[in-house]
Amino acid sequence: MNNTKNVMIVGVGGQGSLLASKLLGRLLLTKGYDVKVSEVHGMSQRGGSVVTYVRFGDQVYSPVIDEGEADFIVSFELLEAARWTKFLKKDGKIITNTQQMNPMPVVTGAAEYPSDLVNKMKANGFDVDAINALELAEKAGSSKAVNLVLMGRLSKYFDFTEEEWMNAIEASVPPKFLEMNKKAFEYGANA
Repeated sequence: MNNTKNVMIVGVGGQGSLLASKLLGRLLLTKGYDVKVSEVHGMSQRGGSVVTYVRFGDQVYSPVIDEGEADFIVSFELLEAARWTKFLKKDGKIITNTQQMNPMPVVTGAAEYPSDLVNKMKANGFDVDAINALELAEKAGSSKAVNLVLMGRLSKYFDFTEEEWMNAIEASVPPKFLEMNKKAFEYGANA
């Protein structure tokens, strides 16, 4: 039996998805899992699509998640969540920030940002947990802490203790940003 679990972290360059995947990978390693983390950049400079795969289990052979395999999609931006839904398992969960960042076709006026994406995803049968992670990050002290808000939200679906998550945060975040990031994580967990 294959017990591999798959988490896709999707967003836009510069949002901190790589830190989020490293934090999650570090936590999973301390719990004894075989972990594979893979980064796939569209245009990785700020503004381009960024995808990170985190796969874990007893034995993981490949870092890549195929369509229909993701247990979780953690999305830093609403349109990115909608864009990657075909990768979600039937009983998978989407955790998304409600923030909207206009892609280039919208910026140039060639397209419009789709409206009501959360309800459209739910109407298509997807299990969506949408929170305003940007607002919670700013409340914690910085808009850059969206990644920790989303990791806090993801933590609700895992059987790890808060202490285990905090240890992973301490090992992943520079000391001067530690308290703000811990606060952001807790806001996400309790949202």
